[in-house]
Amino acid sequence: MRVLVVEDDPALAEVVAEGLRDQGMAVDRADDGLSAAAKLDLTAYDVVVLDRDLPGLHGDTLCQMITERAERPMVLMLTAASAPGDRVSGLTLGADDYLAKPFHFPELVLRIRALARRQPDARPRSLRVAGIELDPVRRTVVRDGRALDLSVKEFAVLEALLRASPGFLSAEALLERVWDENADPFTNTVTVTVGRLRRKLGDPPVISTTPGVGYRIARS
Repeated sequence: MRVLVVEDDPALAEVVAEGLRDQGMAVDRADDGLSAAAKLDLTAYDVVVLDRDLPGLHGDTLCQMITERAERPMVLMLTAASAPGDRVSGLTLGADDYLAKPFHFPELVLRIRALARRQPDARPRSLRVAGIELDPVRRTVVRDGRALDLSVKEFAVLEALLRASPGFLSAEALLERVWDENADPFTNTVTVTVGRLRRKLGDPPVISTTPGVGYRIARS
């Protein structure tokens, strides 16, 4: 899942971004509305966590710009304005959900995952391909009845491959979907993570590699 955190408080933005990364999400940050708009033009996000009172371009204006897009991310407004009237006006602008500060981080995670499932092209909750069953909500993976203990990144890579199946995902595409904009494009972290994932999935091998194309899990 790709998330954009738009928050002008650097400390809060970093805490939220790192917390979401620990949950296996690829997270980018923007400190103002203008830089957020630029990132939205370059990257397809699943969810935008949007502070309302932003410098450069107000959060209300940015929210309206997002909702006018043909293919748009879901928007969670995260703001100190918690009165019922503020919540109603935020949703009227096109926000899909609204969470007032201060907030409990586990609730933020649950709301982001719920929004991602509400996207028009969202897949069913459980992904089942080639004897593998992955539940993104419970964060569980089973292959042929055997539960797997995956790291956060291994889980995210497997989820991305299952969603793309039977198509391929290049190393660059996995780097973009599972890591974030700060990831080194020349790193071998994708190769290493896929290698560990293959070992944990066991035999028969289920992830195939085509040089110059990428990785895929073929539907059986």
